[in-house]
Amino acid sequence: MQLETERLILRKFKETDVERMFLLDSDPEVMKYIGLAPLTDIKESEKVIRMIQQQYTDNGVGRLAVIEKESGLLIGWSGLKLLTQEINGYVNVYDLGYRFLPEFWGKGYALESAKASLNFGFNDLDAQTIYAHAHSENEGSNHILKKLGFQKTGEFVEPDGTCFWYELKRENYFTS
Repeated sequence: MQLETERLILRKFKETDVERMFLLDSDPEVMKYIGLAPLTDIKESEKVIRMIQQQYTDNGVGRLAVIEKESGLLIGWSGLKLLTQEINGYVNVYDLGYRFLPEFWGKGYALESAKASLNFGFNDLDAQTIYAHAHSENEGSNHILKKLGFQKTGEFVEPDGTCFWYELKRENYFTS
């Protein structure tokens, strides 16, 4: 499973991605709206990568490492995962997510990678609806989801605040 856009390669995570993954997961700005404390030990990032790799095996899908073609660097992750634990009353549905290092924010990478993931979900996985959620105060993420055509259909409360729940139906998704 590898997706490619004009500026990005989205590929499965490898063990060698651990240092860049730790950079991402230990950054307080990145973790601000996640509901988890920034990681403090690189071994925790190793566990995260193994968990994602297990999702590839168990569910045929999982978040993908995002590589910037120009630099060759892992700049974050993006993609679909199968929700196997209930969130907002939903389980066994595809969830879109993304997370990028702050120096790559504002460059359109989240939107670009999300479009590739949505195309994969609707065309290759034959999903009828793809879901997403974002912390109510995460203006950037909420803006991107709306720009992609997601409709806010609900709210739910997490320990760190209110999250918005979004849905995008295949018939409402336009690849332009």
